[in-house]
Amino acid sequence: MYLHSVAAFLISLVVSICAGKYIVPALRRAKAEQMIREDGPVWHAKKQGTPTLGGFIFITGTIVACGVAGWGQLWTGDFSIVYMMLFSLVYAAIGFYDDFVALKNKRNLGLRGIHKFALQLIAAAVFILLMRLSGNMTTSVYIPFVNVSLSIPEPVYYVFMAFVAVGTVNAVNLTDGVDGLATGVSIPVAMCFAAVAMIWAYASLGVFSASLAGGLVAFLLFNFHPAKIFMGDTGALFLGGAVCAMAFASDMPLVLVPLGIIYLVEALSDIIQVSYFKLSHGKRVFKMAPLHHHFELCGWGEVKLFVVFTAISAAFAVISYFGVRHRFM
Repeated sequence: MYLHSVAAFLISLVVSICAGKYIVPALRRAKAEQMIREDGPVWHAKKQGTPTLGGFIFITGTIVACGVAGWGQLWTGDFSIVYMMLFSLVYAAIGFYDDFVALKNKRNLGLRGIHKFALQLIAAAVFILLMRLSGNMTTSVYIPFVNVSLSIPEPVYYVFMAFVAVGTVNAVNLTDGVDGLATGVSIPVAMCFAAVAMIWAYASLGVFSASLAGGLVAFLLFNFHPAKIFMGDTGALFLGGAVCAMAFASDMPLVLVPLGIIYLVEALSDIIQVSYFKLSHGKRVFKMAPLHHHFELCGWGEVKLFVVFTAISAAFAVISYFGVRHRFM
């Protein structure tokens, strides 16, 4: 299983690098240019014209690597890798439609929020049902660090998990705000799942998470500041779906609290900002939300943001690994 995960990482890395060499210039020729938020930091205006839809780079690598390194799992009757991939791709499709509408209208607005939420909720419900019916998910909620599981009523579990899924996907999407940030933060997350998959002998999870990690490392070559390409909602929603799928496939969604700490604080900063703005009739807690924009306005450069946030993500990935590694011991 270890060799399969390593092979998946390397295949995804190489395929994604090769894909990027073709996808970046192709998107430039197609003028698939990112529309920059008008209410964002003013210096982001210079990013106008940078190609979007770059998520196809690591999506391609992940698909190929899972197909090559994870093929053997299907013969054992383990289809969880297929469910994880389909779940991520459904979210990528939602993101692609969002990107397409934004590109067509030449503005940073795609699907209406309520439509996007409804599509995401349906996708989450179908995935959770498939995982449950296939025996890859229980109705027990595992609590990291204390190594206990709490059984909850099945209807409550489904509702809880569906909203965890939608919340996670949108939190990852919010993190994609400066060059390389969502990419860098997500690499330790994927590597943590790959590590626990090895000690638990979860072959499909190991291949999927290693494939994602390899694709993201390759994508960082194109997405690091100054970014040659952005992942767009296509890539961000695929990534959010993948993170959620890995947590569900390992049957421990609560690990996303420490492991996805950056996603969590980014989402909370946005919620706090909007709520306080409405309650106080115009006052703000942060200079700008999500949190990475607050630090930008405090004088942090994009490279510093990337390094600090990625380092925090890596530290919490290590903490999370030791918090769950004794689950089956």
